[in-house]
Amino acid sequence: MGENTVFEDLPDQELIYKIVKEKNTMLFEILYDRYAKVVYNKCYSFSKSDKEAEDLTQDVFLMLFIKLGSYSGKSKFSSWLYSFTYNFCVNYVNRNKERKIKDASAPIEDNEHKLKIEVDDESIYSMRSDKLKKALELIDPEDKKILLLKYQDDVPIKELTELLGIGESAVKMRLKRAKARIVETYNKLP
Repeated sequence: MGENTVFEDLPDQELIYKIVKEKNTMLFEILYDRYAKVVYNKCYSFSKSDKEAEDLTQDVFLMLFIKLGSYSGKSKFSSWLYSFTYNFCVNYVNRNKERKIKDASAPIEDNEHKLKIEVDDESIYSMRSDKLKKALELIDPEDKKILLLKYQDDVPIKELTELLGIGESAVKMRLKRAKARIVETYNKLP
């Protein structure tokens, strides 16, 4: 048995404290083992390529090791990590112009008057998953991030305010707009 076996059952907060305090890469491996698969899946949802998702996952964890000290513990570590991963992937998409998400057919108009429709959560949940995945690829990465955090990762509004560094009403408005955009995009797909 390795020396890290003692620490494998530590809760995330305690493990992170030890990693940051000691800059211990061996302990960081425990954190990596806990979250690598879910981070990979989130990276894959942005890259659509196994190789790119693997590279992004490694980049996320490399940056995570550097930035781990900025985790304040105000939200669950898993929520913070998901937000960290989404931000990393959004930046990746925005940096790579050829990878920018575009609708090959008609551009999606972003007029505020068109986004005033109210979209309830049930209409999001009732969408066909294959068509919804395609719509998620076509919307702005920031909209995709907030929708995935809220509906895939079940991050509550209160935690979203902390993760995004904005007020509750701003989170609700961003969610409302993102839901309107995903529904509009979804409805334009064949």
